[in-house]
Amino acid sequence: MPPQEKFGEEEPSTVSKQEVINGTEVVMDPKAEVIVLPRGSIVPVTSSAVTDDEHRDVDFDELLPYVGEFGKYQKILFVLMIPFAFFVAWVYFSQIFITLVPEEHWCRVPELAGLPVEKRVALSIPPEMHGLMRGRAKCIMYDVNYTEILELDLPAADPDWPTKPCTNGWEFNYTVIPYSTVATELEWVCEDAALPTFAQSIFFVGAIFGGLIFGYIADRYGRIPALVGTNLVGFVSGIATVFATNFWQFAACRFFFGFAFDNCFTMMYILVLEYVGPKWRTFVANMSIALFFTFAACALPWIAYFLADWRLTCIATSVPLILALAAPWLVPESARWLVSQGKFERALTILSKFERINGTKIPDKVYKNFQETCAKIRKEQEAEKSYSVIDLFRTPRLRKITILMVLIWMAISLVFDGHVRNVDNLKLDVFVTFTVAAATELPADTFLTLVLDRWGRRWLACGSMVVSGIFSLWAILVVDNVYAASLAIMGRFCVNISYNIGLQYAAELLPTVVRAQGVALVHIMGYVASIVAPFVVYLSVVSEILPLLVLGIIGIAGGMLALFLPETLDQDLPQTLQDGEDFGMDQSLWDMPCLVK
Repeated sequence: MPPQEKFGEEEPSTVSKQEVINGTEVVMDPKAEVIVLPRGSIVPVTSSAVTDDEHRDVDFDELLPYVGEFGKYQKILFVLMIPFAFFVAWVYFSQIFITLVPEEHWCRVPELAGLPVEKRVALSIPPEMHGLMRGRAKCIMYDVNYTEILELDLPAADPDWPTKPCTNGWEFNYTVIPYSTVATELEWVCEDAALPTFAQSIFFVGAIFGGLIFGYIADRYGRIPALVGTNLVGFVSGIATVFATNFWQFAACRFFFGFAFDNCFTMMYILVLEYVGPKWRTFVANMSIALFFTFAACALPWIAYFLADWRLTCIATSVPLILALAAPWLVPESARWLVSQGKFERALTILSKFERINGTKIPDKVYKNFQETCAKIRKEQEAEKSYSVIDLFRTPRLRKITILMVLIWMAISLVFDGHVRNVDNLKLDVFVTFTVAAATELPADTFLTLVLDRWGRRWLACGSMVVSGIFSLWAILVVDNVYAASLAIMGRFCVNISYNIGLQYAAELLPTVVRAQGVALVHIMGYVASIVAPFVVYLSVVSEILPLLVLGIIGIAGGMLALFLPETLDQDLPQTLQDGEDFGMDQSLWDMPCLVK
């Protein structure tokens, strides 16, 4: 809502006069107690509503209605989120498709190279049970003289022949996965089958370092340098991956590629949200992911499928990141950050650009009051005590809230990433299954946009996580692969909802004085959980039901923990540490905003 006071030149008067309130010209009577606007809004009349307040405090959010809360320039910035949403999807998911290993692979026997595939397998590979299915062994071969076997022209092997591990590498059936990957080229199977899992975990270790480094750059040098820097690191390391010839080279590239994860989009995400009015933020926050991120994630499998070359896939998903070099000319620096650094003139220049493109005008008096307010706040901040994330753990209730938020976000991150990477264990076409699972982001985020500000955070976070866990457990109880995959995908749909709630919940719960550091801590602990997620998926080598069993149990447990957090919908968010300690003390476990309304 625009400020109700008028900031133009005006002399005190006791007669009626015209004012513009909420964009509507009205006649004001100093003796009246309220003004009823044409749309029915009621505005109280005070002396400050009639006369100028020369030194009124004006914060950034009060300027947005003057420049437009979601005007033409904000819509341009919303569209400019598209490439960065594509980048984060490709950075996050690309390793899945460059490390795929076909289900069918067997020992290579050079002596039998001239025979048809069926004959080679029949003569050299022992039969073996894979779960409930009978197939051929992947890691052993018969230990016989194959030159003599060829001379004898036997139709098949004798099951009683001795066996040994593969000694000459492997052959792969590229029928379902129609291209060679880095895992098949370097033969990361059998004893080395866990190497892609380790590489994925190393990627998340890189994400932790990237978050710390580029978080510092964003606070010290601005959001735009951090946005450009993180994408350039992703570009260089992504291209370098093409030249990896062993695991350690590949892992090093994945480590630095991890620097780009999250930051390559969230810097842009934060920038745009800062320039959007409060009533549009839920829409922009969720629909940018629902539309742009979902489309990129759904397109990725088919980019890999049709390029049919893991190196080309790396290039195709890494080269676009260099487009971030154009950001300084297309995307404005954060005016809030500029103000916090005392760079008022640059902030006002950016706001002038918004005025020009949106066709709006901020009154000079508002500009002046805003500048004076910023200078006063900055001076007060310099005089105040410096707070650190340690302060979140000094008092009992705030400590409990912080620990709960960390545990819940770790559970969400692990379950989300586990479902993402478990698609290859669902026994269906990985390209189709991944696309369908990724597409659940659109209805999940659309649903969240419609209900988050009506139903609240706490019970919605709990419900979505618990239902995700139930679907995961249900999936392991059915035999039909299509049915099981459908249930697992529904689990993914529900955890998508939890993930996006969690992004907002932490920022609302933690006090302003340590909010940035607290949110960073929560997200870093989420990366730690994501390091474990690939190993949860790798449990399928022990039992096919274990990944979904673990994801189901963690999902239900994490959802139940959410009930012990306070609700933030329609609440004044905590500013000080004491506010954080007292926040939600008057709430009960069964408070539900949707029922109150």
